[in-house]
Amino acid sequence: MTKTLQNIANQIDRLNDWVGRMVSWLTLAMVLITFLVVILRYLFDLGWIALQESISYMHCLVFMLGISWTLKNNGHVRVDIIYQRCRPKKRALFDLLGTILLLMPVTIFIFYASLDYVANSWGQLESSREAGGLPGVFLLKSLIPLTACLLFLQGIAMICRSLLVITGQTNKEDRQWS
Repeated sequence: MTKTLQNIANQIDRLNDWVGRMVSWLTLAMVLITFLVVILRYLFDLGWIALQESISYMHCLVFMLGISWTLKNNGHVRVDIIYQRCRPKKRALFDLLGTILLLMPVTIFIFYASLDYVANSWGQLESSREAGGLPGVFLLKSLIPLTACLLFLQGIAMICRSLLVITGQTNKEDRQWS
């Protein structure tokens, strides 16, 4: 059982690590494209709506797909006043309860609430409202249920790791609880 829970958590962590590392490169692309937009606009009096919208698209990708990676790396806000002073088993209990009672229901709600919204967008192959804008708004909206799925998976990993700590079956190398 211990090995199974550890394996599930590790596989999910690998997925979210990979996704997080891939989208993190978009921050560099956003800076470079923003610089290009400024140079084109102010030095050459040129502008492309699609180029400007691409920055917003990348920004969306970074935040939507980076959420679960941030959660995996304990980058989200929590009540540290109480949490920091707790022993690892109590932290694991807080994480377990928070994941089951808050994270999982919210991700399920986001997933189901977004399905019609995304389906309508796909149904009309929604594109930018701006002339010369990017045509893939429907693809961008598809990130909403995908984000919910990645968060849900990371929640499963957190549940697995919490259970391992609570039952005293975790490896000492697991730094999440130290």
